[in-house]
Amino acid sequence: MDNRSNKLLFDIKTAITNIDTYIGKQKSFDKYNSNPMLQDAVERNIEIIGEAVNNLIRINPDIKITNSRRIVDARNKIIHSYDEIENSQIWGIIINHLPLLLSEVEKYLTD
Repeated sequence: MDNRSNKLLFDIKTAITNIDTYIGKQKSFDKYNSNPMLQDAVERNIEIIGEAVNNLIRINPDIKITNSRRIVDARNKIIHSYDEIENSQIWGIIINHLPLLLSEVEKYLTD
């Protein structure tokens, strides 16, 4: 795999790790929902993930990321329609989608 693809994969992994660190081991929606600074930090890292995925699938279409289009769409919605984002939507991404994305990214990084 080329250096640029590896860099993007590493950026995705780092952003997911950041989110996991911010949220903590005891994942609590109430804690997330009541902390605007935590929300900002998580959303920023989702933006990074979406941008990196977008660049990755553009420069290396052989890399298959589950729901890559939806990941990019989430990034775009956060940036361009921030006033339509609900905390429950972001929480769903954290709980339901980031674990799979992390496992896919780690697979490509170790191959």
